[in-house]
Amino acid sequence: MRVLVIGGGGREHALAWKIAQSPLAKKVYVAPGNAGTARDAENVDIAATDVPRLVRFAREAEIDLTVVGPEQPLAEGIVDQFLAEKLRIFGPTKGAAELESSKVFCKELLRHADVPTADFWAFKDPDRAAMFINDREDQPVVVKADGLASGKGVVVCSGKVEALQAVNRIGREKEFGAAGNQIVIEERLDGQEASVLAVTDGRTIITLAPAQDHKRAGDRDTGPNTGGMGAYSPTPLIDAPRLSWIEEHIFVPVVHAMKRARRPFRGLLYAGLILTNQGPKVLEFNVRFGDPECQAILMRMESDLLELLDATVDGRLEQIASPAWNPHAAVCVVMASEGYPGGYATGRPIRGLEEAATVPGVKVFHAGTKLVDDKVVTAGGRVLGVTALAASTAAAKLQAYTAVKAIRWDGAWCRKDISDKAIVAALET
Repeated sequence: MRVLVIGGGGREHALAWKIAQSPLAKKVYVAPGNAGTARDAENVDIAATDVPRLVRFAREAEIDLTVVGPEQPLAEGIVDQFLAEKLRIFGPTKGAAELESSKVFCKELLRHADVPTADFWAFKDPDRAAMFINDREDQPVVVKADGLASGKGVVVCSGKVEALQAVNRIGREKEFGAAGNQIVIEERLDGQEASVLAVTDGRTIITLAPAQDHKRAGDRDTGPNTGGMGAYSPTPLIDAPRLSWIEEHIFVPVVHAMKRARRPFRGLLYAGLILTNQGPKVLEFNVRFGDPECQAILMRMESDLLELLDATVDGRLEQIASPAWNPHAAVCVVMASEGYPGGYATGRPIRGLEEAATVPGVKVFHAGTKLVDDKVVTAGGRVLGVTALAASTAAAKLQAYTAVKAIRWDGAWCRKDISDKAIVAALET
């Protein structure tokens, strides 16, 4: 099969790397790709949102399957346009992708499907949102932009002052652009977060290995939200019985609710969960592989990813065995540019990649990189996802950070505590 992966981040590098390992894969392209995908596949200089050119390339290159990585082209209807041209593509339609592109739509669907989630209130007018906050007791809340904001449009607030500031940033100052045209205010839930991903063809659901993401910029979950500063898999938070419960009480009702809403879902469902004293509750749904969860999960996957994606597109997942997983642990540490998740410089040369690649069990996935005169330079906020596979979470963390120490560029930084929650949990048992 000739496969096209759309996107240019760490997730897309991991997808291309894993798909290329399949005996079914004849050729793997990535559009637009990065410096890492240039090595593991073939880059095509087409933006992920340039659908007419992507369609034309898919036809001319005789692409058998296109796999969409990022959320933006899904929200804009790339799947609908490929299907209209009778081109095979993995991902949800524009209507189904609204499960991620509109938090209001998602929350209302969860409510109607009786899926456990936080209480919420939606506002189109920031003044009404502020009035609502002022009229309530001074309680912790979460304020969210309704639309896509690259994982940054969520503000966790400890009280009224922070909540009003968040409403102002999102609704009045338009810090996240049109994503803030509606504002969602949620009750703030307590508990650890976990990520559970599942592949579905609209009938059959196959869950993947659970993971835990690290959204906050600083160690010990401090600082602003980011697109993700690291992840690890497996997580002790989700054992086999709990995973079965999540599939039965979260994924199945959501897939059925989407079908009833005449938006049948086919693709990748990502449930961002918080494990409360009352059980798992949904924080959000994404409609594509998470980044950096994808890197950690695919490092552990022993089955053929391309076969799984191909069966999803054809609606024959019931014929596919559940994926086999390496019992070892994977830890992904994101290396970012100084200033991220705010403004940052680009074009800075990256050194030490060859040395990092020699660390046992390590794969360095590229995110915000590009080649300039055959040299790898920074081209984004999140630059690399240094991922290690080892016999334990602690060993994988050690290997990942050993590789991190080998990599250098001006302004490079990362969190130092990725996977520590799992390591502490293991020591306590």
